Amino acid sequence: MYQARHYVITEKKASNELQAEMKAIEEGVKPEWMENWYDGLGFCTWNALGQRLTDEKVFDAVDKLAENNIKVTGLIIDDNWQTIDYRGHGQFQHGWCEFEAEPKAFPKGLKATVAHIREKHPHIQHIAVWHALLGYWAGISPEGKIAKEYKTVEIVREDAERRNLPLGGKMTVVAKEDVDKFYNDFYKFLVDCGIDGVKTDAQFMTDTWVSATARRELIDAYLDAWTISSLRHFSIKAISCMSQTPQILFYNQLPRNKPAILCRNSDDFFPEIPASHPWHVWTNAHNSLLTQHLNILPDWDMFQTVHDYSGFHAAARCVSGGPIYITDVPGQHNLDLIKQMTGLTIRGKTVIFRPSVIGKTIDPYTGYDDDGLLKIGCYHGKAVTGTPILGVFNISARSLTEIIPLSSFAGVLPSMRYVVRAHSSGKVSPPVTPGTPASALTTSVDVRGYEIFTAYPLSSFDSESKGKVWTANLGLVGKMTGAAAIVNSDFLLRHDGKVELKTRLKALGVLGLYISKLPELTIHDDFLVTIQNSVIPVSAVSVCKNDDKVLEIDIEKAWEEMGLHPGWSNEVQMTVTFAIDHEQVED
Repeated sequence: MYQARHYVITEKKASNELQAEMKAIEEGVKPEWMENWYDGLGFCTWNALGQRLTDEKVFDAVDKLAENNIKVTGLIIDDNWQTIDYRGHGQFQHGWCEFEAEPKAFPKGLKATVAHIREKHPHIQHIAVWHALLGYWAGISPEGKIAKEYKTVEIVREDAERRNLPLGGKMTVVAKEDVDKFYNDFYKFLVDCGIDGVKTDAQFMTDTWVSATARRELIDAYLDAWTISSLRHFSIKAISCMSQTPQILFYNQLPRNKPAILCRNSDDFFPEIPASHPWHVWTNAHNSLLTQHLNILPDWDMFQTVHDYSGFHAAARCVSGGPIYITDVPGQHNLDLIKQMTGLTIRGKTVIFRPSVIGKTIDPYTGYDDDGLLKIGCYHGKAVTGTPILGVFNISARSLTEIIPLSSFAGVLPSMRYVVRAHSSGKVSPPVTPGTPASALTTSVDVRGYEIFTAYPLSSFDSESKGKVWTANLGLVGKMTGAAAIVNSDFLLRHDGKVELKTRLKALGVLGLYISKLPELTIHDDFLVTIQNSVIPVSAVSVCKNDDKVLEIDIEKAWEEMGLHPGWSNEVQMTVTFAIDHEQVED
């Protein structure tokens, strides 16, 4: 991949305009920091609302989310908002007529629709719309307004026989001479409507073109125009979909001379096809072996929280390291599952907990039909001091039991000690060293089942009265990837002999702290916990019911009871101090 990237860059096939745009970025014109776009919970209309989209359906969906206290930060208005000609016998023959939304379904226009959503639901910070790279599935309608304003050409496609998709026949697309203007004008229209992101789909359609001339002249032109316009108008808040063709992978997604984009990592989520769900997760985990080397953030697609495989999909999205967005039918929401994936910041924004290293299979040579657990490894934090995470999924038709060595976790070091926590049970292992018999995990997973194991690196302190004391910051317990809520974490031994943890967290929740000698300590006498430098109520601190070596600090409860307000930071600043030796009192 490194050689391929070098070859692509040295070829300098990108247009002069795109190269100038990349140079401007390198010199300081930086797009928006990716956390604003990737790290909130999103909602997509596709499976939720069906293919006959209307403004009222969208309004009802976001209203139902708010009524259930689900504060999504991003909304994707998916396919079927556009004005199309409905020619032919299916969507693959339909062409796009004009920029404005379908007048019957969105009678007040796209701008009024977006304004209504933003006014009523200010927590929705980002609103994106779907469109195909070529406009719609069959490009541009020959009789529409777009065809009258921009030069077009007619191109012949071939059918996708393997997928039994009727793609063949003629399609109209904007000609090379007008592609840049077309994209710039369209995205200016979207910005004026209040849209600040796009999901650009059906990019593979360029790979169905029969004409070699059309492929040579148009594919790069469209990719450059889309990249430039999404940078200029949306700060690269764009999702690339159906784009896993060689020309797009190597030309558009491999070079690292521009900000990374979201890119769909697999086929769609199909809620109505039971066999598709384990295959969907398995495919994404294996595709990430390749896509980890691209200049993208893999997107494992939307899913529904009320579904036989809802927890399975949720766990997979959490360990993927990519975005999380749901497509729930209005009013049908698994609130507990959503809470396991998300948290509220001190400013009331819903965030997800993305590991900093993306998830991928750790067993690339185990086949889908081999009756083995799918194991997806990811990692969060800095080298050495970071946290390895392993998601385990049963993709077979029977219950499975396996022994998993700790050494198979991504980023585990043989010289360190760890405790391993299971998300579902909340149980924490004793301190273990990779490579020893005690470090092997035995796990049994039912059909459609999953588990997420997190290996926390331990810090040790010597106590005169208690011997060696092992400690670890567990992040937000109750969250599937709660370790990814940790922004910073430092243990130190103070001059007075007390251990101090200073940590910063992305969101509110319950902070877990492993202390090997916790049963020998008391909360009232040995601990002092502060949040934003204020001492929290003792009632917010307790010993975990599932493990007497885990201290739990309910930050959310403490924040509310203390009536705290966010300062300049968006992070929760915590300090936990505890005594590992007591001073001797002289008579």
